[in-house]
Amino acid sequence: MRIGVDATCWQNNRGYGRHARALIRELIHQDTVNRYILFYDSQVVADLPDRAELRFVRSTTPAAVAASASGHRALIDIWNMSHALSSPDLDVVLFPTVYSYVPVFTVAKKLVILHDVISELYPKLMLPRITARLFWNCKVALARWQADALVTVSEYSRRRIIERFGVRPESVFVVGEAADPIFRRFDTPNPSERLKSLGLDGSHRIVCFVGGFSPHKNLSVLVSAFVDFAFGQRFSDVLLVMVGEYRNEVFESCFSKVAAQVDQLGLRNRVVFTGYLPDDELVQVLNLAILLVIPSLMEGFGLPGVEAAACGCPVIATSASPLGELLGEGAICVEPTQANLSNAMQKVLDSDKLQIRMRRAGIRAAARLKWESAARQMIEIMQKL
Repeated sequence: MRIGVDATCWQNNRGYGRHARALIRELIHQDTVNRYILFYDSQVVADLPDRAELRFVRSTTPAAVAASASGHRALIDIWNMSHALSSPDLDVVLFPTVYSYVPVFTVAKKLVILHDVISELYPKLMLPRITARLFWNCKVALARWQADALVTVSEYSRRRIIERFGVRPESVFVVGEAADPIFRRFDTPNPSERLKSLGLDGSHRIVCFVGGFSPHKNLSVLVSAFVDFAFGQRFSDVLLVMVGEYRNEVFESCFSKVAAQVDQLGLRNRVVFTGYLPDDELVQVLNLAILLVIPSLMEGFGLPGVEAAACGCPVIATSASPLGELLGEGAICVEPTQANLSNAMQKVLDSDKLQIRMRRAGIRAAARLKWESAARQMIEIMQKL
């Protein structure tokens, strides 16, 4: 088979970009029978797999930038990518995310990865502009109509997609995710000079968040939960470290609101905004951290939780996610209210025994999740089609 892959999300640093890079690399590494053709639209994209055929598609604005909360792709860019992916020499067309979907006008089998239904359940948080919501709804509807199969990242997300869209269960498949091998437990963390300059040198206990500052991440509630106990004597050494891009965010961001809340609550010396961290620094933070908190209203997978577990970092996560199923005793899952998050954080911080038990369980659970398995699942789906 000749498999065309929409690689326009390759340079995105959020979850769907990380997922696309890891899955496509593993597909190309494992699958020596089929031929992969990657279509990309940015001159600055790096580290595309050598074994794939690469086709550059000219655009006025790369899809990873244009497919944002406040904008949409130019019609000429949609047409150029649609024309390229409609090449008659392709047997399968794979979209690693519905964000960058464009119509395809050939008999090739079409696979669309739909990570979650967060934009459908919380549209005003994800897409505040009415026009943006209209474009999104039209795009997702057309993608579902054209797709020969939908793929998602967890059984939890699969159930939500079937419920929300009323699609046939047999047309929705699960291809899981995993932590990159760089995420592992260190005997002695070795933070970079930049991390040390932020106060992340091992002298404080760390409660960590990793992800974007989208409103559905529920970060104002996390800050409120932290302040509930931050000034107590037992927790006077604890820092809340929030890792994630906030300067050049293409999605709707609540960073300014969260930063103002931190100042109003007198937490400026207790909350650290690191900005985006590359994996070699992120793994050090996760090794330093006592726990990772994912307070989102919903997660389709929650990859930072699996990455943290691989580093031996206990996880507190929203119950509206698959992390309870994925991590077992390595995670405490709660409805993400202020009281629930505060109680769970204090419970873990107060108990060395609980930390050790969660750490061991998380490492075991994360080790069971492998990109090799995800790639095999995807190859099987393409063969079925």
